Amino acid sequence: MRRIQDPEPGGITIKIQIPYGKEFFDLDVQIPHEVIAPNQVIAGDESEIIDRALQNPIDMSSLEKFVRDSERLLILVNDATRPTPTAKVLLRMRNILRSHRDVRFLVATGAHRGPTVEEFRYIFGEFYDEFKENIFVHDARRDEDMEYLGVSSNGTEMFLNKMVNESKNIIVIGSVEPHYFAGYTGGRKAFLPGVASYRTIEMNHKHALSDAAQPLAIKGNPVAEDMDDAMDVLRELNIFSIQTVLTAEHGLYAMVAGDLFKTFEIAVEKANEVFCSRCSRRGNIVLTAAPYPMDIDLYQSQKALENGRLALEDDGIIILVSKCRDGIGDDAFLNLLSSENTCHDVMCRIEEGYKLGYHKAAKMAQIGVYAEMWAVSGLDDATIRKAKLQPHRDIQKTFDMAVETIKRQGKEPYAVILPQGSLTVPLLE
Repeated sequence: MRRIQDPEPGGITIKIQIPYGKEFFDLDVQIPHEVIAPNQVIAGDESEIIDRALQNPIDMSSLEKFVRDSERLLILVNDATRPTPTAKVLLRMRNILRSHRDVRFLVATGAHRGPTVEEFRYIFGEFYDEFKENIFVHDARRDEDMEYLGVSSNGTEMFLNKMVNESKNIIVIGSVEPHYFAGYTGGRKAFLPGVASYRTIEMNHKHALSDAAQPLAIKGNPVAEDMDDAMDVLRELNIFSIQTVLTAEHGLYAMVAGDLFKTFEIAVEKANEVFCSRCSRRGNIVLTAAPYPMDIDLYQSQKALENGRLALEDDGIIILVSKCRDGIGDDAFLNLLSSENTCHDVMCRIEEGYKLGYHKAAKMAQIGVYAEMWAVSGLDDATIRKAKLQPHRDIQKTFDMAVETIKRQGKEPYAVILPQGSLTVPLLE
């Protein structure tokens, strides 16, 4: 969805709601601009959507039969950095799962930290108290928990959590939306990086430095290809896939169940209907916000910057709005950004040797080479400066300052505003 406004001088001020944590702030905009947001889609009754998908699996037998025929059953779920409606899906599966003698859950954290108690309840809802003794958290840094399964065509050594191969029968509950270097989340991403070792994730994410690693890109994207290869080495597994697509407000728009690859393909098409929005032109000012819960830290909030970059002119100003509730999220990318004086020097250093987290630094540094990066966040000023961002506190004052800065450069300000930048991919016309 987009809305183009071209206010006349002295005319009506446009107010745009910008999320910050769980609150919203009105941004007054008096310059020509357009608002780029996820498309408004019509979603039906959530329970009916879930039941219809579970009762009509694609290229697979019923969920009931899958569970009944599984001696061991492992359910992979997302962590709290994604608004996947895991609890709602599990609620509709409750009776089926209760009947199984050996069902376990594994939170597919990738390289993220494990959930807090509050986040466990966010993920599992009322299921948490009933099944918490059977809930496990993947820790990518525990090499003793990993099993070697082969090498991808791109040379990535596949070490995955032993629980996956031990169980053999896997239910995956994921959500699909565009991803800034993997093409899309969801589907095979539950395995790589979801339950992969730190070493494997690092090798996979190094491919994010490739120009082919872009939002919406699957074919030819080395990161996505690695994920597909991970499934090739896991071809002996029995996998029942449940893929959800959410609205911008985190309501359930669509859900498909059954074969992992077929469900992913269908979910991608539905995700494009929601998250890909037309943009008439680039702006010399781009304000892009990371909405809750994707504002958990700077590491995750970088996705909003990357999507906003697609609508930014050279020599423009991009403003990241994110509370960064949990701080930085990963020290590696911040240490790299702060180790050099300029973004250009950061890029040179990355070429000397890659570590996990460097892809975040690379994507941020790429923006900083040709534009100014500002941030309104809950982080202290020194930390923000280390990340090559200019620190600010007030959303309105920061936007107004950007307008005046562009005017002083002798240019007419034009803003592109992404209130849900983590979830919006601007498509330039």
